Amino acid sequence: MEHEKYMQRCLQLAQNGLGTTYPNPMVGCVIVHKQTIIGEGWHYIAGMPHAEVNAISCVKNQQILPQSTLYVTLEPCSHFGKTPPCADLIISKNIKNIVVGTKDTFCEVSGKGIEKLRNAGCKVEVGILEEQCRKINKRFFTFHNKNRPYIILKWAETADGFIAPTVRDTKNPIWISGSLSQQITHKWRSEEQAILVGKNTILDDNPALTTRHWAGKNPLRLVIDADLEIPLSFSVFDAKTPTVIFSSKEKKSVDNIDFHRIDFHQSVPKQICEYLFEQKIQSVIIEGGAFTLQQFIDANLWDEARVFIGKSIFEKGIKAPMLLAVPQKKEAIGDDLLLWFENQKI
Repeated sequence: MEHEKYMQRCLQLAQNGLGTTYPNPMVGCVIVHKQTIIGEGWHYIAGMPHAEVNAISCVKNQQILPQSTLYVTLEPCSHFGKTPPCADLIISKNIKNIVVGTKDTFCEVSGKGIEKLRNAGCKVEVGILEEQCRKINKRFFTFHNKNRPYIILKWAETADGFIAPTVRDTKNPIWISGSLSQQITHKWRSEEQAILVGKNTILDDNPALTTRHWAGKNPLRLVIDADLEIPLSFSVFDAKTPTVIFSSKEKKSVDNIDFHRIDFHQSVPKQICEYLFEQKIQSVIIEGGAFTLQQFIDANLWDEARVFIGKSIFEKGIKAPMLLAVPQKKEAIGDDLLLWFENQKI
């Protein structure tokens, strides 16, 4: 149980890097001497020191490191990237006991860090809270193991199952969920690398697709617009954040607006996933509309879904996507009900 206690702290630390470490994984590390944590750290931003480096550097008395145990959620790296290998630092500090949450399946590491440590005479224990350590880096592992981004579906639907009215008498967004749910959605946007919507969502709501209600980095905006029907006056063309338009037509990219041609006679979700993998985008949140969401559901290209159920009644309108799954979790968000789904078919 002692190992689990310290690994749990590593997981708490790793979570601090959500949304800021791309393309690197989130990692937390603690160093323990005589059942006391003497150093801890996490990976902040890609290109900056890794969790192990931060934990080791904050140990005041470096002389006791050889008698200490280092806990880390993910296998220490063994290769030179933007920073030197963490395995080499651990060996140089003569830390003999290492406890690893899970092996890193990224090809540049993939057991090489553990092997290097053991070859240097270190005792390495692997697999402590392994499921949790893998889950915290579900984006990283999905990207490297499945050659596609981690895909989150998100929508709000009325109590009677509609995602939008059939006819609108205003160009302003028609909100189904409450203000707290909307703020949480902006927080989620800050945690993912990209956000995707279809043409009709843009034409109906003119969304900015930013994190304006939450302090965080705006995701890459992705829009499906086969025939380039969205007017250039709309918010997605404001040049405030990089944007990619998927269309069937060739068009020259302007400023930070990139037009990418795809074949709409082939699987659109598959082509988008291939493009995002090429661009090293590890995660995307898809926020609508119903047709776009259903395309990814039907292609079985989704990992989790987050669905807000509001209290309003439309009686008629555009039906919400059909998701044949049982929610793993339900929670109240103000007056809304939030359902969490995980894809059990992948």
